[in-house]
Amino acid sequence: MHLTDVGYPTGQEDFLTISEAGQKFASFVQHWLFTEDAYLMLQGIKPQSLAYALNDSPVGLAAWLVEKFRAWSDCQGDVEKRFTKDELLTNIMIYWVTETAGSAARMYLQNVRAMYAQPDEPKSAQKSEVPAAVASFPGDTAPVPREWAARNVNLERYTIMTKGGHFAALEEPELFVNDLREFFREFRR
Repeated sequence: MHLTDVGYPTGQEDFLTISEAGQKFASFVQHWLFTEDAYLMLQGIKPQSLAYALNDSPVGLAAWLVEKFRAWSDCQGDVEKRFTKDELLTNIMIYWVTETAGSAARMYLQNVRAMYAQPDEPKSAQKSEVPAAVASFPGDTAPVPREWAARNVNLERYTIMTKGGHFAALEEPELFVNDLREFFREFRR
């Protein structure tokens, strides 16, 4: 599998076993969760409530999505440096005409349950043994260091990209596809 995100530290890790780079990443993520986590909590705890609002208001849906594109892309705060109005409106229209804001948000419900499971609850998130490649884009919400990726997946390839953010396939399609092809090339033989 090819990923750009492998999950975040939840605070339940043993930080004495994490390197300085890993601790820096965990600290960055904790700050990011404090400043940007509202969407995660809303989508992760009450996705259907959000769906009613976003499916009822095209302006609300547009504001919700464009804010994510601006905040999470490698655009230095100017969303139109990265995306054309047509690209933004196409994304908005896909959600609007299909009324899929709720179903898209529901995946966060499972992620939040896994992230914040109590110590005596079984964790649904476990290290995947499937061969994996991770592409770390500098403008992503939290560019994942190699060490953290290796804790969560069977890491066979790790690439630090020079540009791009959370929406890597849309922002930097050539970089994304070239890394994807390079990783899967060995499996095609």
